[in-house]
Amino acid sequence: MSQDAVVGDRDVEASRRLAQALDPAVIDALLADAQASGTPIDGVDGLLNKMTKAVIERALAAELTHELGYERGDPAGAGSGNSRNGYSVKTVATPNGPVTINVPRDRSGVFEPRIVPKHARRLGQIDEMILSLYSRGMTNRDIEAHLREVYGVDASRELISNVTDVVVDEVELWRNRPVDEVYPIVYIDGIRIKVRDQGAVTVKVAYLVIGVDVEGRKHALGIWIAESEGAKFWLSVLTELRNRGLRDILICCCDGLSGLPEAITTAFPKTVVQTCVVHVVRNAMLFVSYADRKKVAAGMRAIYTAPTLGAAELAFTGFEADFGERYPGAVDVWRRAWNEFIPFLDYPPELRRIVYTTNAIESINYQLRKITKTRGHFPSDEAAMKLLYLGLRNISSKRGGESGTGTAGWTMALNTLAILFPGRLPL
Repeated sequence: MSQDAVVGDRDVEASRRLAQALDPAVIDALLADAQASGTPIDGVDGLLNKMTKAVIERALAAELTHELGYERGDPAGAGSGNSRNGYSVKTVATPNGPVTINVPRDRSGVFEPRIVPKHARRLGQIDEMILSLYSRGMTNRDIEAHLREVYGVDASRELISNVTDVVVDEVELWRNRPVDEVYPIVYIDGIRIKVRDQGAVTVKVAYLVIGVDVEGRKHALGIWIAESEGAKFWLSVLTELRNRGLRDILICCCDGLSGLPEAITTAFPKTVVQTCVVHVVRNAMLFVSYADRKKVAAGMRAIYTAPTLGAAELAFTGFEADFGERYPGAVDVWRRAWNEFIPFLDYPPELRRIVYTTNAIESINYQLRKITKTRGHFPSDEAAMKLLYLGLRNISSKRGGESGTGTAGWTMALNTLAILFPGRLPL
């Protein structure tokens, strides 16, 4: 019989024995015995913890047997140069609570357990649980209390900080990873956060850049934290993206970020800067009383739904005539955004629907705001970046993972982009 056949038979036999151990009748008997003896199912002294202890200890014993090369009590071990040397007791944290186990030792001290490595105090998904709770906005203090109350696990705030610090290298790799050469559409928006800087708490902005690739999938290209924006800051961001492989952006959608149009003109001269229409409408509405909002909204709708630039200019003239005297601030919002708004009018409906708003990025920022608002402030930019990255990673896992989420109506939009920007799509 071949070696592969022997291994296959062994796997089949192992699967059969495992199925027997997990047979409902066996489990029912365990549960009945636990109930009869007054043993709870979960908790520190529960059935699950006792089973965890038994399985871990048996696995450790099997590891040591493999290391030594002979079973306990086997005469073959005489004169082997190493032997069993009792046990050491340690308590490890598991998702079911703390478990005290006996770890076998060898006389030579060369045995290195794999299931419970030396100095390890946590098993299973404890680290992942901490990262998951942290990425959802819970503070170190909250996580410490949650683990103690729910799982009976004592995890200090220092330990939690050390666990979350594990992702620092991952953050750096993510921030410096290569990007695609061409993104047909890029969205840029930011959220305000409070960060301690040089002994004082100051308000900074975390800017998120989302790129839509040629397949219509959205990817977070990076997060940048800055105290103030401007052409110099944006040029550094765009230069960083260029150094990571970006060569062209067809349309950049943003919300009137100071200095961004000038920086894009320098870094990507052919890129069209498109202001977010929803942001223009929202900013204009700040100057309008509640009683007149419907009428003003209708006037603005005539501007951004106009079929041509000429029709939009006529609609804006009518809007200014109707509301300019009472709401000059609303008119001024449109006037200041006009140069970055009008490229929108050259697009057909299928493309307008995509660049009409930065909601693609705002929905992500909304989730990030939820996890940052629980913090009074961050002790440093690095701490803020760590939470934002974990939050973004958690959001991305729900929205398509590394492949990104798709864009509705992308096929029609891509055909339009190919006509409007000939020769610039890598197809």
